[in-house]
Amino acid sequence: MAELSVVVHGPNVQDHLTELLDSLAAHPLPDAEVIVAAVGDWARETAERHAPDGGAVDVVPLPDGTGDAEARAAGAARASGRWLHFVHAKDGLPAGTPRMVAERVAELPGEVDVLLVDHVRSTWHTSGLPSPDGPLLARAGRADAPLDDCSPLLRLTPLLGTRVLRADFWRAHEARLTTDDEPYAALAALLLADRVACLPHVAYEDRRLRPASLPPATPEQRYGLVERYESLLDLTLDRRTAHTVLYDLMVRDCLRTFARGGMEEEVAREFFRRASLAALRRRPEGHRRPGGLEGVRRSLLEEGAYAKYRAFQAVNRTRRTAKSAVRARKRQVGARLRDHQYRRALGRPVNPHLAVFAAYWNRGVACNPAAIAAKLAELAPQIHAVWVVTEENAALLPTGTDHVVPGSRRYWEVLATAKYLVNNVNFENAVVKRPDAIHVQTHHGTPLKRMGIDQMAFPAAAQGLDFKALLERIDRWDFSVSANSHTTRMWERAYPSRYVSLDHGYPRNDVYYTAGAGDIRTVRDRLGIAPGRRAVLYAPTHRDYEAGWTPRLDLAALADRLGDDTVLLVRGHYFYGGAASPLTNLRRTGRIIDVSSYDPVEELCLAADVLVTDYSSIMFDYANLDRPIVIHADDWETYRTTRGVYFDLMAEAPGPVARTQQELTEILTTDAWRDESAAKTRAVFRRRFCEYDDGRAAERVVRRVFLGQDERDLPPVLPIEERTPAPTPQEATA
Repeated sequence: MAELSVVVHGPNVQDHLTELLDSLAAHPLPDAEVIVAAVGDWARETAERHAPDGGAVDVVPLPDGTGDAEARAAGAARASGRWLHFVHAKDGLPAGTPRMVAERVAELPGEVDVLLVDHVRSTWHTSGLPSPDGPLLARAGRADAPLDDCSPLLRLTPLLGTRVLRADFWRAHEARLTTDDEPYAALAALLLADRVACLPHVAYEDRRLRPASLPPATPEQRYGLVERYESLLDLTLDRRTAHTVLYDLMVRDCLRTFARGGMEEEVAREFFRRASLAALRRRPEGHRRPGGLEGVRRSLLEEGAYAKYRAFQAVNRTRRTAKSAVRARKRQVGARLRDHQYRRALGRPVNPHLAVFAAYWNRGVACNPAAIAAKLAELAPQIHAVWVVTEENAALLPTGTDHVVPGSRRYWEVLATAKYLVNNVNFENAVVKRPDAIHVQTHHGTPLKRMGIDQMAFPAAAQGLDFKALLERIDRWDFSVSANSHTTRMWERAYPSRYVSLDHGYPRNDVYYTAGAGDIRTVRDRLGIAPGRRAVLYAPTHRDYEAGWTPRLDLAALADRLGDDTVLLVRGHYFYGGAASPLTNLRRTGRIIDVSSYDPVEELCLAADVLVTDYSSIMFDYANLDRPIVIHADDWETYRTTRGVYFDLMAEAPGPVARTQQELTEILTTDAWRDESAAKTRAVFRRRFCEYDDGRAAERVVRRVFLGQDERDLPPVLPIEERTPAPTPQEATA
C-alpha cells in the first residue's frame, strides 16, 4: 500500500493539467501514487500521455461536465494510499513537495485525521505569492492536537488542497465532504477531525483563474455562502471557541461579498437580508464587535439596515472618487475633443448594416478579416464593410474599398456605431464595447510560441506589454476564430475570457481548397517563375531576443547549391519592413526573389513547391496544401527558452528538420524533402493542425456571426480524407 495518493481531479482548465503532471513526472514519488480523475477528453488525453504502460499515473476517465466533488470521489475510490492529497487539475504542486508530504504523514500517529500545509497563490499576472496562512501554521508548529485546542486554524484559507486527509477519515465522512462547495469541504474536514497536524511548509499552488474567464455567479450561488456557514456552524454547537471563530469568518465573508458588488439589486437585497438573519441568529453570546469602520459595517448588517448600509458605502465611495477625480481630470484634458466626438457617436443607435474590418495593425485588406469580408459581400451584401487603414497604406487598397484612417472623425464614428468589428489583432484600448455590438477576433496564426498572458514568464517576449490592458481588450471579444483544437485550447489559457470559440477553420485558408490551376499559373507568372522550376518559399519568423532580422542562412550560397532549376522566394517577417530588408542586394537576381512586401502571402504559398521555415505559423497554413515542409531550426533551444512554446516542434515537426545550413542543403538537394517519411510526418501534422480547414471556413463564420444561423445549420467540416487541396504547381503547369 502506498503511503500517499495524490488525487488529481477535474478538467484540463487552460492546459494547467499539463504543467501539473509534468512537474510530478520530473520528481517521481517512491512511496506515493498519482490518480488522475480526468474530466473530459482533453484532460483524459493529457493524463494518458503521462501514463505509459507500467507508469505511476492511474487515469480514471470521466465525462465532460462531471463536477469536482464527483471527480474527487471517483479518484479517491481508485486510490490505495493511507493518505489522500486532493489536487485540482488547474492547480500545482511545487517541486519536491509531494515527497515532503509523504514523509510527514508517514510519521503521524494513527489518530490524526488531517494534515494542514501551506500554499502559494498564482494568478494570470503573478506567480508564487505567499499565502496569509504562513504565520498561523508556524505558530501551530508540527505537533498534533484536537481542533478545539487550535481553533484559529479555521482561519486558514479554505482550500481542500491544503488539507491532506487520512483515507479512512475520508471514507467515514465521504458523504458530507463530497460537495462541489470546496470551501465547505475544507472547513468541514477540520471540524470533523479528531486531531489535526500541521506542516508549516509550502506544499500546494493555488492557481486563481480570471473571474472574467468563469461563468458569472448565480443568485443561488450567492445565497449559498450564507447557507454554507449556517451548516458549518451546526457542527460547532458545543464548541464555543470554534463557533466564535467561524461566526467571525461568516460575517467577514458576507460583508466582503456584498462589498464586491456584481449583484442585481433584487439579489443584493435578498443576500443582505439572509446574511443579516444569520448574523443575528448565530451570534455567540457576549460577542463584541470590532471597532472602527468594520464595527459600523457589522452593526448595520445585524440591524438589517440595507438602505443605511448602501448610504454608508456611497459616502466612502464618494470620498475615494473625489481623490481620484483630480488625477483623472489631468489625464483627460489632452484627449477631450476626441473623447467628446466618440461619446456623442456612442449615443447613436448601433447600425446593424455596418461592419468595421482591420488587419495587422491597420496595414490593409489581408488575412482572415479579408476572407470574411469577401464572403460577407457575397452572402450579406446589405452589410457595408469599412476598413481601418493607415494613411500610408490607403493608396494600396483595392479600388472601391471604403476605409477610414485611425484618429479621424469618421474613424471614431464608425467604431462607435458599427454592429460588427472584426480584427486579427486588437482594436485600440479606447474602443468601447457596446452591448449590442459584436467583436470578432480572427487571430492570424496557430500558436507554437507562447501568446497572451502566457508571455509573462518570458521577459524577452513580454517587454513593453501591458497585460492588464490586454485583458481589457480580450474582454471585448464575442467570438474567437480557431483552426484546430490545439488553437482553441491554447487561446483559452492565453486569452482567458467569456468569448465563444468559432471552431470553423481559418477563413484565409479557404483559398488552399478553392484555387485552381489557372490561379496558380497566374501567380507564378507574376513572380517570374518559369514552368518546371521548383519554387522554395523561405519564410523565417521574428525573434524577440534580436533587435532586428539576422539572416539565418547564406542565401546566395544556398541558391548556388540548389542550382538553376530552383528559385528561392524569400519573405522576411513583416515586423522588419521591406525597405530595411537585408535582402535588398539580392532582389531579382533570378534565383532569389525578395517577396517580403508581396501580398497576399496565400498566393506565395500557392506558388511554392516546398516551404522552408523555422517557427513561423505559416507552416500550419501551408500544411493545408499537403505539400512538403522543411524546418530549419538552428536556434531552437534559444528560441524555446526566450519565447516559450506550447509543444516541442522538434518532436512534432511537419517534415524533415535541419539544424544547420549544410543539413538543409542536403535535404533540398536529395529527395528527403518529399520522400515517404516526409509525407507520413506531414500527414500527422496536417491531421492535427488543419482540423477545421476545408475551404468553407469564411462561409461558416459569416453565417454564424452576421446571419445569426445556428451552429447545427452551418456547413459541416469535411473529414480530412474528403478534402481536395489546390493542385501543385507541377500539376497546374502540366
